Amino acid sequence: MDNLPESLALEILSRLDDSAAVACCRMASKTFNSAFPGLKFINLQWRLKWYLESRSRVSSSSNSSQFTPSLKRVFLNLVSNLSALESVRIGVENPPPDVLNADVEDDGDDLHITDGGFVKEWLPRVSGALKLLSLSDFWVQSSTRRSEVLSLISAHCQNLIELELKNAWLSGQNMNAMPMLTSLTLELIRLDDKNLTEFNTSFPNLQVLNLIDVRGLKMPMIHLLNLKTCHWIVTDSPSYICIITPNLITLRLECRSPAALYIEAPLCYNLHLAVDHLNTFAVKKFENLKIVQLESSNIHSVICKFRMETVETLTLDIRAGGNSKFTLEDLLCTLPNITSLCFKPRVWSEFEVWCGNIGLKGVKRFCGYLSVVDPLMIFALVDCVLEECFNCVEISLLIHRSVAPNISKRFITRCMAEWPEVKWTWGIWEEGREDYWMTVEQLL
Repeated sequence: MDNLPESLALEILSRLDDSAAVACCRMASKTFNSAFPGLKFINLQWRLKWYLESRSRVSSSSNSSQFTPSLKRVFLNLVSNLSALESVRIGVENPPPDVLNADVEDDGDDLHITDGGFVKEWLPRVSGALKLLSLSDFWVQSSTRRSEVLSLISAHCQNLIELELKNAWLSGQNMNAMPMLTSLTLELIRLDDKNLTEFNTSFPNLQVLNLIDVRGLKMPMIHLLNLKTCHWIVTDSPSYICIITPNLITLRLECRSPAALYIEAPLCYNLHLAVDHLNTFAVKKFENLKIVQLESSNIHSVICKFRMETVETLTLDIRAGGNSKFTLEDLLCTLPNITSLCFKPRVWSEFEVWCGNIGLKGVKRFCGYLSVVDPLMIFALVDCVLEECFNCVEISLLIHRSVAPNISKRFITRCMAEWPEVKWTWGIWEEGREDYWMTVEQLL
């Protein structure tokens, strides 16, 4: 190893993308250690196990400092040896929901990585070349300490392109505009900017935005002229949600029951809307909307409010506990030009057979997710789909992994015998996993 050219050693270190692995290489080889200052990234992830072990040592030793590593000290040491950083990722593993708060309670701030004092120690010296910054704080320590990190980042990181902040309480005050920033993720954040006023001003050129469980919002409005992709999970219950994004292509919005929802995104092509109940819904005409996924506790109500003639691909899902019957006639009245239709698992129980004369003649493809295989029920529903979508030539059914193979095989065989003219595709689905498509030979 010590005979490697330094340029090759640096290339190897650059491919590791993990500061712990880099440290091991430095200890094993002088060449790796010599090449280290040329590295352009830090990725330091602090495990919950280390934190709990350090607490245990503190409680059992009067002189515990010799045993307890400090994340901040380790990180500052790394930064002091790297002069051209382009990417910095620091994260602390947070306790899972089933861990009692008493097990992780702590008045310290040794893992509070969005702490302004800590950030001031290192950010100014690396900000010049920095393109990516990711800070995932320790909620046990950060939840009661408001951080000015957004103000610090906007003051020093004018070349930053991608920013990710998680598990923190953030102030939205005194921020400078960051015109170079194109991607922003805020996840599990308490944000002191209730209407997103400072937010919109500070990030004018965002193209990718992820707001995942950002709390403290009252009447939030996203007004970003260059945004192309947005994923917004609203966990508060704001009375009004407004999205004005003239260049948005993809929007995924998940919320409860806002009193009013306004969307102005004329170029939106792909929309995923998940809402318990949709009260007042206003939209400036979607001129290019083709793909829609609707998820609701009251799917019938949402369908009736969603009149879009441009939509071609529709996926329906019902939230747990939802109870709302609907028919294909409802779809025909509001989304008359769909060519591809998909039912997620809970939709089947709310779907009612409709004996109409017109049908959804445009539907060519149908996809369904099955939680159980009840031949009588499923056959009746599939028959209804084929009767009313009489030009449908492709059907894809995904059977839940828990269904016994012999039951699945009998069901598949009967379907293919009953409707031989249809092109069948079969697969397996399970919560938390990607869908798995299979050939008939694999299934039978």
